[in-house]
Amino acid sequence: MAHILGVENVSIDLGSRPILGNINVSIEDGAKIGIVGPNGGGKSTLLKLLTRALEPDTGQVTMTSGTRFSVLSQAISFAPDVTVIQAIHGNAAEYEWASDSAIRYLHEGLLPDVPLDKKVTELSGGQRRRVALAATLAADANVIVLDEPTNHLDIEGVTFLAKYLNERFGRGEGALIVVTHDRWFLDAVCDRLWEVVPGNDGAGGRNPQPGHVETYEGGYAAYILQRAERSRIAQQAVEKRNNLLRKELAWLRRGAPARTSKPKFRIDAANELIANEPPPRDSIELAKMATTRLGKDVIDLIGVSFAYDAQDQTPVLDDVTVRLAPGERLGIVGGNGAGKSSLLGLISGALEPTAGRIRRGKTVKLAVLTQETKELDEIAHRRVVEAVHDIATHVMVGKKEMTAAQLVEKLGFTRERAWTQVGDLSGGERRRLQLLRLLVGEPNVLLLDEPTNDLDTDTLAAIEDVLDSWPGTLVVVSHDRYLLERITDHQIAVLDGHVRDLPGGVDEYLRLAAELRVQHDKGGDAGSQAAQPIKTKDAAKERLARKNMARIERKMDKVSQLIERIGLQQADAAASGDFEALVDLGKEAALAQEELDLLEEEWMVAAEEVEIY
Repeated sequence: MAHILGVENVSIDLGSRPILGNINVSIEDGAKIGIVGPNGGGKSTLLKLLTRALEPDTGQVTMTSGTRFSVLSQAISFAPDVTVIQAIHGNAAEYEWASDSAIRYLHEGLLPDVPLDKKVTELSGGQRRRVALAATLAADANVIVLDEPTNHLDIEGVTFLAKYLNERFGRGEGALIVVTHDRWFLDAVCDRLWEVVPGNDGAGGRNPQPGHVETYEGGYAAYILQRAERSRIAQQAVEKRNNLLRKELAWLRRGAPARTSKPKFRIDAANELIANEPPPRDSIELAKMATTRLGKDVIDLIGVSFAYDAQDQTPVLDDVTVRLAPGERLGIVGGNGAGKSSLLGLISGALEPTAGRIRRGKTVKLAVLTQETKELDEIAHRRVVEAVHDIATHVMVGKKEMTAAQLVEKLGFTRERAWTQVGDLSGGERRRLQLLRLLVGEPNVLLLDEPTNDLDTDTLAAIEDVLDSWPGTLVVVSHDRYLLERITDHQIAVLDGHVRDLPGGVDEYLRLAAELRVQHDKGGDAGSQAAQPIKTKDAAKERLARKNMARIERKMDKVSQLIERIGLQQADAAASGDFEALVDLGKEAALAQEELDLLEEEWMVAAEEVEIY
């Protein structure tokens, strides 16, 4: 591959503080590089060095002649009167870009709902971000640099962007550099990762150490594998960090084979770390604990419709039925403006339905993580530990009691940052504190609206670790596919004002959304057989309910067979006088019976829905 850019022994300081030191990396044609690391650790500084927006204090950055950069920054701005088409293509004549199939493909994928002759300043924040992304990708450049490109993109947009970048840079021409916390995107697109490891200020400000860059082959799954192996070999990482890496690695290795197909290195040693690692969470035990705290009734939306204007003939949500069970972990997906936040508002009680009814359990104690952190402005003068301690001094995380200070540390606040005033926190730190304050209030129903905003990958892993042992009903709205697959057990989609169950997960949602677009493009032609289930007529809902009943019945059969096998093993243990085995088998039988009871309740709900439809 042809060499594009080289960084040799580069260091840079900010005043008297070293930021990065001894950086040695290179970029070749066809490279797709993901950059990860904690917020404030030096990722943006590294990007500026690569693009020569900053000059290093020592070392050099070299590049081949003809190298042209196109950069998407997090802060975007447009001239007041510029139109969408001008923002993307400047003053080029329409035939110049419209005749290019790659440009038309880019428009269709990123701007399907954006009028090209409209002023950019009249667009929503998400639309402006997509215009900036399209302008960056359409520019005449061979090195594309993207800083958090998935912000404001829904799952369909992220999927399109991944496909576009793989096709564009899969030919071995040009290079991609991307900073993102979207772990699914990193796995789907990148063939190597650079981790920016921040330095330290030294003891008492003496002998400060600069940050550095560690390189890894493959995407995010490969990165986790290599981090785990390096940690094992070096034995320098603290045990707490190792536990998080092993848990996430175990989840990744249990998932789809594609997740670990990219690594080009020996992973046997890394696999030894997770040989006896249990699943991330014990769903049966959590459901049992949740039932104890919640009872059997949580929140049911039955035939609910919602419109902001009661006279609106096309409501945001129409005839929606959603039933939340104790310990359920539900993910909600859908395009921007589809009605996800409205559904969350109905569940939380912030919105009232215009039709249908909502039934709430008497013991429900609900908490909502909103997309904004304005409530923290009122405690800007308090320190982080104090802001958490104000809610509660201790909290139960699963079966373990933790102090407020321990939980603060578990979610990534160093001892120094834990005593920082709330008003001085970064956006990511404010997000973490917002979640911490909710968790110490010990709700039994937790609603998370886009919880990954402003968080780096290690912080996300720490939050997932805490939620793994949180015994309550969890509902998550997110465009972060990795997070949804990691912390929820099943997903539903908001499509065209209706709610669809997704037995096939996010992949099924993408298929249904594509079918719906085709149907709309045909003017709602009812002849499109593939798209008809999306209309969710009564007959369709009945079929779904019956399908759900069949799925539950299969699970019940398996659990019943397990109970029978345990019964036979108990008889053998009793006959042989192995009382220790008998006790263990009794615990297994009790857990299996708990699961069967929950499945029977779920089956009754499904049967009730069949009768309704």
